[in-house]
Amino acid sequence: MQLLKNKIIFLTGGSKGIGFECAKKYIEAGATLAIVSNDAVSLTHCQALFGTPHSTILCDVSIAAEVEKAINYTARKYGRIDAIHNNAGIAHPSKPVHDTSEEEWEALFNVNLKSLFYTTKFGLNDLIASEGCILNTSSLVGEIGQENHAAYSATKGAINALTKSMALDYAKYKIRVNSVAPAGVWTPMLEDWAKEQDNAAEIKEYLDKIHVLNYCPTGDVIADACVFLLSDKSRFMTGVIMPVSGGAELGYRR
Repeated sequence: MQLLKNKIIFLTGGSKGIGFECAKKYIEAGATLAIVSNDAVSLTHCQALFGTPHSTILCDVSIAAEVEKAINYTARKYGRIDAIHNNAGIAHPSKPVHDTSEEEWEALFNVNLKSLFYTTKFGLNDLIASEGCILNTSSLVGEIGQENHAAYSATKGAINALTKSMALDYAKYKIRVNSVAPAGVWTPMLEDWAKEQDNAAEIKEYLDKIHVLNYCPTGDVIADACVFLLSDKSRFMTGVIMPVSGGAELGYRR
């Protein structure tokens, strides 16, 4: 059964990491994608792999004019937009607040958070027309925090609050707004984070052990949850921050 059959999905950060795994699952579930990324090389790979009718769009999601252009292109090409998945994000730097530069702080908030403002501002009318939905990629750290990753954690906490407020604001249009919140997921971004740590050689074991299910997954497990959240199977869910975390948040362990 194709849970996303004939859906038009605007997916940011869809050419790498969790976004790429989502792209594969969405297509498998019957959707047509507009994959948005600022990485031309990985977009070229996606276009070659997925082909038509899917689109790849080079876009910096932290720049309003580029997001507006990408949304308008998608709506014109396919005639509608059924879902926006705000997945694009950066995780650098791995630092406490006092060691974070103003430029690093602004980059994190512009990419991870302000991009949601832009996609909503420019895509809302299309979602009203389709009675569509919005999905945000958050993180467990937005709820519980993370040592030496303060600005990143703050962006994810803001995404959680924004998800709930947007769910309230847009319910009158029959638009659902939810977030997915992984813990650790092996992606190029996580690999880069791991290299920044003082105990890089021990990181794999650490990441396995923080999950109650005792392993750090790859992005396909997140993508499966995202398919559900964008499908009619979750039609009575909105304002939800869904943990797909292997139980990492469950508390004290021996």
